[in-house]
Amino acid sequence: MPTPAKLIDDFDRKILDIVQRDCQLKAEAVAAQVGLSASAVLRRLRRLREQGVIRAEVAVLDRQSVGNSLTLLVGLEIERDNYPSLAGFRAWVEKVDAIQQVYYVTGQMDLMLIVTARSMADYDALCARLMADNPVIRRMNTHVVIDAMKLGLQVPVEMNGSGA
Repeated sequence: MPTPAKLIDDFDRKILDIVQRDCQLKAEAVAAQVGLSASAVLRRLRRLREQGVIRAEVAVLDRQSVGNSLTLLVGLEIERDNYPSLAGFRAWVEKVDAIQQVYYVTGQMDLMLIVTARSMADYDALCARLMADNPVIRRMNTHVVIDAMKLGLQVPVEMNGSGA
């Protein structure tokens, strides 16, 4: 089965580039930018959603405005020979909204988390739960974000020369 990247052409790529910057644009506005009809844009968007290329359409909030003023980068080291337990950890973090992103990485740490919290006390309570519920976590290394100099949420979409 072809991967989603092979199922999309340059029209789709242009549409994706536009809607990930502003998913509330009307189909007519997107159509004017890509050179298609509004109905063609709507059909393509529907297909891209069904294929899972567009995973979600969300509002990006200012964390401080809603009271989550802390952002923390957390490195986790897991006990060696416990990699099968990653599935359990994955299920655990899915239930914790404060843990925004989790990456399985190379280097000294095995996992990198992006966490948001209202206060250091809230973060400390989260750490206590994390360690108690996940005994395979051997060590945590936390970095407090002083300033988010760039917060990019768009995935670069390059044209590949097919279509458009």
